[in-house]
Amino acid sequence: MIDSFGRNIDYLRISLCDRCNMRCLYCMKEEGITKFRHEDILPFEKIEMIVKALAKLGIKKVRLTGGEPLLRSDVEKLCVMLKKIEGIKELCLTTNGYLLKDKAKTLKEAGVDRINISLDSLDKDKYFKITRGADLETVLDAIKEAKKYFKIKINTVLLKGFNDGEIDDFIAFAKDNQVDVRFIELMPIGVARDFKDCLLDPQKVLDQNSLLEKTELIEGVAKIYKIKDSSAKIGAISALSHSFCEKCDRLRLTSDGYLKTCLFAKKEFDLKGLRENELESALKKIISLKPASKNSDEVTKRDMNEIGG
Repeated sequence: MIDSFGRNIDYLRISLCDRCNMRCLYCMKEEGITKFRHEDILPFEKIEMIVKALAKLGIKKVRLTGGEPLLRSDVEKLCVMLKKIEGIKELCLTTNGYLLKDKAKTLKEAGVDRINISLDSLDKDKYFKITRGADLETVLDAIKEAKKYFKIKINTVLLKGFNDGEIDDFIAFAKDNQVDVRFIELMPIGVARDFKDCLLDPQKVLDQNSLLEKTELIEGVAKIYKIKDSSAKIGAISALSHSFCEKCDRLRLTSDGYLKTCLFAKKEFDLKGLRENELESALKKIISLKPASKNSDEVTKRDMNEIGG
């Protein structure tokens, strides 16, 4: 579906839960979260109904996120349901990887096409610190297992003074393991607003790296760099420093049933109470209200675990 600014909206990100088994510093408060009530979380059947309506309007790609999506019971069942919907061409999942090792094969069998794994450090002590207690080896083992079934992308939020000294290590990791790495600019949303001093433009940083070759390639919203003597690729996603609002093709469905047309926006649209025969017309109107760009004066009050990464 084409929105009011000529953008083709064909990508939906679905947050399956607000819960996570990590407490990453820039994502969640140290004391954790005030969990949504069970009855406030969208059931699979409602998610399926919404995706069917959006598929009729042109949504082709769906990504499952969280919190941590693998904490949602029977997530594979939902994957099967969504992959069967006419018009959905690609089903992806973003995870912190902690529960992935035992689920990789069943996720593939359930129809998941691609998996992204969030990984902000290859140093076990730094990883423990930023996740507030997680074990790096558990995730590295999961990556090895998941590679049997998927082409893996690593998502790394680039933080000044924390992991900007590990870029060469991540390039070596990508080369040795034949995985792609995306360095992502921190989004100052929720508790991440307290980390503004850590903001770095990944594109500017990677432009100066001697191990990489610049290209003219763009994949989604990532500027792509080649690693010398490797087919693995490095990407830079700089949503603040190099805004791609004019090309934004996505919607976000929160786990408690609100549709967001912009990650940053405070404005949300409640879909929970809509009947199946009401959804299509409501969604058309909502998409027509997608803003031209983010408005820094009206930023969402939600933390990222509520919106979905």
